[in-house]
Amino acid sequence: MPNIENLLLSMVKPLVEYPQDITVRIEETSEFMEYHLVLNQQDVGRVIGRQGRVAHAIRTILYSVKDKGNKRVRLTINGTQENFEE
Repeated sequence: MPNIENLLLSMVKPLVEYPQDITVRIEETSEFMEYHLVLNQQDVGRVIGRQGRVAHAIRTILYSVKDKGNKRVRLTINGTQENFEE
């Protein structure tokens, strides 16, 4: 089974200025494996890219990988931990 968290981190770390601030939170629902990527607020724009092109490319790669019993993968990108509800 592929480790989607490691795949996500390997794509995102080279793009950001503060790789030490990256956290990935995983939630499993009935339909999806949801990956919540939390970044330093200054890095959010770098990961989303102009007109969302970088985020779209990352999502395309992640969505092509099946995880846990054919569940679909969903990615959300958030700023600093303070903006993210736990």
